[in-house]
Amino acid sequence: MHNYKQLEVWNKAVELASSIYSVTKKFPEEEKFGIISQMRRCSVSISSNIAEGAGRNSDKEFRQFLNISFGSCSELETQLIISHNLEYLTESEFEKITAELTEIQRMLFTLIKKFS
Repeated sequence: MHNYKQLEVWNKAVELASSIYSVTKKFPEEEKFGIISQMRRCSVSISSNIAEGAGRNSDKEFRQFLNISFGSCSELETQLIISHNLEYLTESEFEKITAELTEIQRMLFTLIKKFS
């Protein structure tokens, strides 16, 4: 069992989810049950799966949940691109959040390799 609260990647993922909640507040109301909901759920999923995997009994199970988190990163990246294309995100918001996400992806990749 791993202490997820001590993992830098978990902390950064929590920060990212908070950023997503903040930035999606200004999206059009019509997107409330569309892209806003999708982005919020998958951003929360990144840190949640890290935490769930850390609570499992083996490194193999932890790695599986890290892979799920990595998949959620890819999902969020797609939604960020769509939001940017629809001009729901400014260029600076898009670049900042994308940079945060890229850092989390790198960290997850390194952690996944560690448990392979």
